[in-house]
Amino acid sequence: MTRKNRQLRLGDALSATVPGMIRGWRTAWGAVVVGAVVWGVRPFVADGLVWAWTLAAVAATLMLTGALTRVSISADQADARRLGLGPVGLQFRMPELRLAGAAALCAVFMAMIVSVVALVLLAVFGMAGLDASAIQAREWAAVGPAWKLVLLAVLTVGVLFAVAALIVRLSLFAAATVGRGHMVSLNSMALTRDVFWPLFAGLILVAVPKFLLIGLWSMGLLTGAVGWVVWAVILNVVQGPLALAYLGAVYRQVESHTPQGGARD
Repeated sequence: MTRKNRQLRLGDALSATVPGMIRGWRTAWGAVVVGAVVWGVRPFVADGLVWAWTLAAVAATLMLTGALTRVSISADQADARRLGLGPVGLQFRMPELRLAGAAALCAVFMAMIVSVVALVLLAVFGMAGLDASAIQAREWAAVGPAWKLVLLAVLTVGVLFAVAALIVRLSLFAAATVGRGHMVSLNSMALTRDVFWPLFAGLILVAVPKFLLIGLWSMGLLTGAVGWVVWAVILNVVQGPLALAYLGAVYRQVESHTPQGGARD
């Protein structure tokens, strides 16, 4: 029996993203506010309380992700409630713990990949015989032959793209974990196997708020406590809901399982 390839209609997913974000604001505004406040107060937290803030930030992020994911993969608010959505998005139940476990497994996997890639790149750069003193002095003409520099640049870009591709392949782990009712981590890559390029393109488009923040930060306009607060508010109020709405729209297209109904634990 041949496997039926999944298809992603990128235009449909993108057209559902902004309405999905607005629906997330309306339905889970409490989780959005909590996330923005908890992350925004970090510059004002005493050094001795950083550990408490870290726990609160993790909990707030899981609660926000769980709430917005429930909303984004559901047809309506009633379906989101059946998946365990709490009042105004404030809940911390088994799905949030599953999200924590799935995220931890994905993070460990990515850390292993990045470590191996970094070691390989270091070895390749070491064998290239480049002039270290010229690199430190930024005298690029004396670093080494141009062909070596071009080859190393191409290799570096390729490796970075491979790492980014793995992140894209894992991007539906939260939607699958909430939708299927059990922890889904590395096996979420099966969902994105046939839809990588449109999924990747959509993720780039919905990351525009983050790109704007990076641009402002690179120009020195988002520094200090004020800069941190702006980052916290935009990421929790705009970027997070926008990205999760898009991923939820993608998940609804590619998932062959129906989110389980009934009361959630």
